[in-house]
Amino acid sequence: MDARRAAAALLFAIGCGTAAAQPSQSVALQGMLGSRALLIVNGGTPKSVAPGEAYQGVKVLSTLGDQAVVEIDGKRHTLRVGDAPASVGAVGTAPGRGSRIVLTVGTGGHFMAQGAINGQAVNFMVDTGATSVAMSAADAQRVGLNYHAGRPVYVSTANGTAPAWMVKLNSVKVGDVEIYDVDAVVSPQSMPFVLLGNSFLNRFQMKRDNDQMVLEKRY
Repeated sequence: MDARRAAAALLFAIGCGTAAAQPSQSVALQGMLGSRALLIVNGGTPKSVAPGEAYQGVKVLSTLGDQAVVEIDGKRHTLRVGDAPASVGAVGTAPGRGSRIVLTVGTGGHFMAQGAINGQAVNFMVDTGATSVAMSAADAQRVGLNYHAGRPVYVSTANGTAPAWMVKLNSVKVGDVEIYDVDAVVSPQSMPFVLLGNSFLNRFQMKRDNDQMVLEKRY
């Protein structure tokens, strides 16, 4: 998968059938270009922003080393390169209690989403052809999974079969929708995204309408 897919932009909306909540913003510092901060806002394409400039409501106040101080809705936040995306501005929605996910197709025709596994932020790509959620060993380590304790399996790769581990995730969350006890496969191969496969998707009724995918939680 090429770097252009890795930078694919996504706009997603979350609803739960009640009064609409103010959407949150996800902001991450991908890197530094001199004194300019390379920001990713709401999972979009990285944007170089200089101190004093603003991008999608995020104003860069100062940069130093691998950190940037930004202002969002009048509040200051310190971002560091390599940290998980910071979610700011969310109000009025109980965490993990939503029932509806609406995704808009991104660059390359893929549906992308920012979410969390066991409370740790990850970037997802929807893959209806994947049996389960799938991630690299590096992502598994980052979210704190003891995947070596899982059940050994083999997965097909471009270079043949490779060893992997089947594990159980305590929770998988997209927006304010959270699903528990989700099967996943951890592969030693590097992956730019965590694949959001059918062990998660089968918990929903799925509908595709042109450039939108709507997931309604099953009860």
